Amino acid sequence: MTMESNITRDENSLPCLTIPLADEQATVDLGNQMAAVIKTELNQGIVVYLNGDLGAGKTTLTRGFVQGMGHSGNVKSPTYTLVEPYELADWHVYHFDLYRLADPEELEFMGIREYFNEHCCCFIEWPEKGEGLLASADMMINIAYQGDGRIVELVAKSELGKQLLIALNKRG
Repeated sequence: MTMESNITRDENSLPCLTIPLADEQATVDLGNQMAAVIKTELNQGIVVYLNGDLGAGKTTLTRGFVQGMGHSGNVKSPTYTLVEPYELADWHVYHFDLYRLADPEELEFMGIREYFNEHCCCFIEWPEKGEGLLASADMMINIAYQGDGRIVELVAKSELGKQLLIALNKRG
């Protein structure tokens, strides 16, 4: 899959990459590719906001990333726990699902700010529910249904996000 021709600018002139994904495995593979770039090229944590309908593939993409970072066990949706931590040898990956968050203040009680540092990768589903308390996104990923597959739009929201887009494009 070549991605070079898909790099554009969104309505706010931010770099974005649009990738069609044929199936669940392609979604996992994209997460694996992102992990490889973080581990081998960028070598720092990232904050990713995930947008998409229920069942669109947000957790599937995160599973690919978590496995790509070295986790060999199950990766489950943190729908009822708000956060699922993955403590790996050199990295901490946190998968947040804020869908059931009743009040953003709950995030303060769980110490949300402590999750965001240079060796932590945070994937956040339904980030609008934690607005004002979350770290700014480096990357925003929008996942939408397209026939039997998905269309994924990765939008760089920081210099780190832009570096990730460039590296993913080079990997093709």
